[in-house]
Amino acid sequence: MRISNIPSAWKSALAFAVVALLALAAAGCGGRLDGAEAAAAADRAANAAEQAARAAQQAANAAQEAARNAQSAPAPAIDNSGADAALAAAKDASDAAFQAVAAAEDATDAARQAAESAMNAPAPADDSRASAEALAAAQAANAAANRAANAAQDAADAARQAADAAEEAAQGSPAMMNGEMMMTQAAPGSLVIYSGRSESLVAPVIEQFRRASGIDVRVKYGGTSEIAATIQEEGANSPADVFWAQDPGALGALAPLFSPLPEDATAAVPEWARHKDGRWVGISGRARVIVYNSDIPEYDLPRSLEDLTNPRWKGRIGWPPTNASFRVMITAMRQMWGEDKTREWIEGMLANDVKVFPKNTPIVAAAGAGEVDVGLVNHYYLHRFIAAEGDDFGARNLYLNDGGPGSLIMVSGAGVLNTAANSENAVKFVRFLLSAVAQQYFAASTFEYPLVEGVKTHHLLPPLSELTTPDIDFALLDDLEGSEALLRETGVIP
Repeated sequence: MRISNIPSAWKSALAFAVVALLALAAAGCGGRLDGAEAAAAADRAANAAEQAARAAQQAANAAQEAARNAQSAPAPAIDNSGADAALAAAKDASDAAFQAVAAAEDATDAARQAAESAMNAPAPADDSRASAEALAAAQAANAAANRAANAAQDAADAARQAADAAEEAAQGSPAMMNGEMMMTQAAPGSLVIYSGRSESLVAPVIEQFRRASGIDVRVKYGGTSEIAATIQEEGANSPADVFWAQDPGALGALAPLFSPLPEDATAAVPEWARHKDGRWVGISGRARVIVYNSDIPEYDLPRSLEDLTNPRWKGRIGWPPTNASFRVMITAMRQMWGEDKTREWIEGMLANDVKVFPKNTPIVAAAGAGEVDVGLVNHYYLHRFIAAEGDDFGARNLYLNDGGPGSLIMVSGAGVLNTAANSENAVKFVRFLLSAVAQQYFAASTFEYPLVEGVKTHHLLPPLSELTTPDIDFALLDDLEGSEALLRETGVIP
């Protein structure tokens, strides 16, 4: 494919998807439809989502071709027009892919609304044939909605491919500096990351950075508290350049060991999600929720963490007391409620025969299977089950709206050590984590909340702006040892 042909290819594909969405809107699917009309509207929405997914894939292909063209462009001393065109095409194609993701997800929402309308359409009481047709229409609408959801996920995957290719093009094309072509580039150097986030979650995005930058990246993985303790023990001799923590408590504890980040980097995220002096910055958000078995009616669900100590929940609750995020929530309780009320709550939970699990995943599985009715977890574990098993998985998330510690939004974040031997590369890595490429990865692959504005979240996640979160300074969540001591004193942990 010639570079000049790339823009028309992805523009026409994206335009087709947009036209399909406009046609869907014109059909009036937002109003009350009968079963047949709703099924037809859902089918149109699913078609629109599939067209958007194809547009995203075409954009991804175009970006990859542009990246290859950039990397094989003529030497700078001869001609730089091919590299410039390839780089611009790759970036445009990547942008188009992300727009296609939004179109696909909007179509998915429309399909689900149409499916819901079909399900709720009144069945004729005196006509069994009409009732059967209405049921068939509702089932068709639901199938179309599932098809649209799958297409939206395909679009997200294609968008990540396009973003990867755009990054490769940016690194592969000849660089410009002060209007003059650089004939040679310095060796990219190395970077040492100490990661408190699990390898299975973040290794793909670290690999994206390595490929795009050419930097020799080495990673030490472990639990966040374990890694934080290692950094403190190593002191000035630590080889770490970057600490990537799972929770804000560890970041707060190590904040004095971090160098302030550039203001333009930390400004990419909301003020509440970064250190007040710029010593660390939030990368993604994880909401504390109550996962519940979907057979429980909404009116019967708890409204706060305090409700869980009511005897009616005895034997019906699961929690993971050794989990780091759980301990951050306990730390938030101690800051918001005080030691006495937190101790009283823990003792109330123990009196209710709360079931102990080693981590979040088995709690969500138990809720889906009806082995527990509710559990205390982070929001994204449920979405992994839904992605693997489908929308019929038997559990859902409850986002508490009381503004208490049960509605805490915890940020994973990163800071650059003030002893870093590769501080420039460390800052590059932090910037990369806040780029559209990485933020879209967190949104689409790990189901976390992106913190940079403009990155679309998963369609099943309520927007951050709609959540009622506690007003708490993350710097106050660094006393994890105090929370561990309280859990030990109350007999929760040995």
